[in-house]
Amino acid sequence: MADTPGIPPGTLHMLILKTLTRLGPMHGFGIALFLQQTSDGVLEVEEGSLYPALQRLLLKGWVVADWRQTANNRRARYYTLTPDGKKALRAEVQSFDKVNRAIAQIIHPAET
Repeated sequence: MADTPGIPPGTLHMLILKTLTRLGPMHGFGIALFLQQTSDGVLEVEEGSLYPALQRLLLKGWVVADWRQTANNRRARYYTLTPDGKKALRAEVQSFDKVNRAIAQIIHPAET
């Protein structure tokens, strides 16, 4: 079994919101597939993590959902980003970038 890193804690919401920003309304399987394909298989989101995260986003008002037919003529719940979700995404990306810069300073200190 290959040792693949998981999605860092606290980033799944941001990744879902960013996916919806880039691609528009999507169903859960489509979101998971996009994350996996775009990350060359590094980021694999299990159903047990994805759907609770989508539910939390619904409760926060960052996404809305409605039932639609997929391209395969199956019924699926499609998620759409809200204006509050766009604001939350900006804040989450800023926070993520700040933390990443701090970690990079520790891991790759400037040589003096």
